[in-house]
Amino acid sequence: MKAIVNVFLKEGVLDPQGKAVHHALASLNFNDVKDVRIGKQIILELTANDKTRAEAEVKEMCETLLANTVIEDYSIEIA
Repeated sequence: MKAIVNVFLKEGVLDPQGKAVHHALASLNFNDVKDVRIGKQIILELTANDKTRAEAEVKEMCETLLANTVIEDYSIEIA
């Protein structure tokens, strides 16, 4: 079983990497980009067979280590 975790900054938290990429895109004449937010994706290979249990375990991983829940949100997809 595979878990895909997407971690991204909460709305309202300054994203300096996103601003730098937005500025670089504008300097390359990609002018239709309104905003850029940078996040990260974590792909976990799990041995669990129960989807509900796997999702609960991955949520615990996110709350404990994978995401800084003060400034970041995350989404989990179990495949």
